[in-house]
Amino acid sequence: MTKTLATAPFLAACRGEEPSRLPVWFMRQAGRSLPEYRALRGSGSILDAIADPSISAEVTLQPVRRYGVDAAVLFSDIVVPVHAVGFGIDVVPGRGPVVEQPFAHERDLERLRPLNPEQDIAYVIETVEKVVEELDETTALIGFAGAPFTVASYLVEGGPSRTFTKVKALMHREPELWAQLADRLADLAIAFTGAQIDAGADAIQLFDSWAGSLSPDEYQRFAMPATIKVMDALASRGVPRILFGVGTGELLSLMATTGADVIGVDWRVPLDVATKRIGNHPLQGNLDPALLFAGETVIADATRDVIRRGASAPGHIFNLGHGVMPDMDPDALKFVVDLVHTEGVTIAKEAQ
Repeated sequence: MTKTLATAPFLAACRGEEPSRLPVWFMRQAGRSLPEYRALRGSGSILDAIADPSISAEVTLQPVRRYGVDAAVLFSDIVVPVHAVGFGIDVVPGRGPVVEQPFAHERDLERLRPLNPEQDIAYVIETVEKVVEELDETTALIGFAGAPFTVASYLVEGGPSRTFTKVKALMHREPELWAQLADRLADLAIAFTGAQIDAGADAIQLFDSWAGSLSPDEYQRFAMPATIKVMDALASRGVPRILFGVGTGELLSLMATTGADVIGVDWRVPLDVATKRIGNHPLQGNLDPALLFAGETVIADATRDVIRRGASAPGHIFNLGHGVMPDMDPDALKFVVDLVHTEGVTIAKEAQ
């Protein structure tokens, strides 16, 4: 299904055009915070649920029905491509991605063969097609992939890390091997996102969740080249490209040079400050997720403040500054959506 700028506020904002209403969606809006998701999913690995198009399509659509958000985000995971090519990774409940044999040597590159979408991720393609059939012309579908650095951090560390000692040691000690690893992961991301676009995704978000662990010099040397490769490959596909990372306040000006059309900003940097660092880019964000536990008065004040600050950018997509938390009250998210839709355009115009 093809959405038009006149009827899809999310796409209009991505392209710096004036939307009919301020668009809003939430990272991790599909999943554990919703009782209907928990009733459907049951137990087991999330990768099993993702591999079932009937389940993953339904989970993708649940928050659209409940909240009335302006974009659905594909129910998937950033490790799906490396899992699909047989690298040996799983998502452990309560912990996250875990690798049985972490990447450590040049020979491990052989474990990252090219992705064949029709054979390796046919279930993702089918999920996208199912979701597109259900969405109306005002609601976009966001596909995504993990940025090469963030995916590599899991492969090298063997799982989630707070220190990133192994991945930083590899980058600095063996920069050529690191470059080959990042390049292969860029190719996987390109194939993964390309298949989603071919199936009907309207936009792509690249999640560089752990880029904030890098200094600006490290980001420029070790992360940006592969990220730029992904963005360049998607440039001709005609869909907005969003780049988001956590703790990336000092990297925003560099992220804006990767080719991304929209820069996602976490809650640590006010959007008007981000605009000064980034320049002429639409922004996405950035309500602090923790404030959704503070009651409607706090939520309303904080939401309006984000909207006012977001008016500094040529386009603004309202979102959280990170993902929805598992124990978050869905009614709080619905409250935010309704406020953004009813007051967003007015508040933004008054702030300009």
